[in-house]
Amino acid sequence: MCSTVSSDSVNRIEIEIELHRGRADALEWVSSLSEEEQREPRTRSEHDPESWWTPADHFVHTTPIERSFNEMVRRHLRGEQGMDPAMVDPSGKALRPLEDLMAYVHAFTEGWKKEQQGKPLDELVRIGCAVRADTLSLLAELTDEQLASKIPGAPWSDGTVGGVLSVHAAHARMHRHWSEEGTPTG
Repeated sequence: MCSTVSSDSVNRIEIEIELHRGRADALEWVSSLSEEEQREPRTRSEHDPESWWTPADHFVHTTPIERSFNEMVRRHLRGEQGMDPAMVDPSGKALRPLEDLMAYVHAFTEGWKKEQQGKPLDELVRIGCAVRADTLSLLAELTDEQLASKIPGAPWSDGTVGGVLSVHAAHARMHRHWSEEGTPTG
């Protein structure tokens, strides 16, 4: 994932702008779709080829990832291994092989998709709003030194706390693109 936030210097203003713009863009996109379009199968699950993802699924998918990233940042700031324990090898010092990581992520996000399936858009927005509020609260609590701190093993953006927090807008844009480019099944 990429971010528009510069890795040369940590700029909380740029991070906050990116987060707000990304959220507004995602909300404007998904709410511009009719309810039928929101629920139209568009892309196959990468975990279960029998499962199809809809625009609503792509929209809400970013929520548990953002929540996980917030937890990763908090673990890192407490001096613990920042990366999710399921993503590191038994030594806790290296990431598991990419194939294993992606299998874990795909299974995790498919489970989340199934939990959210059929919920009205307003509920999906509420769930995402609560997580984004947590992200913004976390951003407000961080010093510039903490924002610039590298999370060992974090492959997102430049691996800094600020970079990791800033990727959510790009993640949402990526899922919107996949949803729009997907082939309807009907």
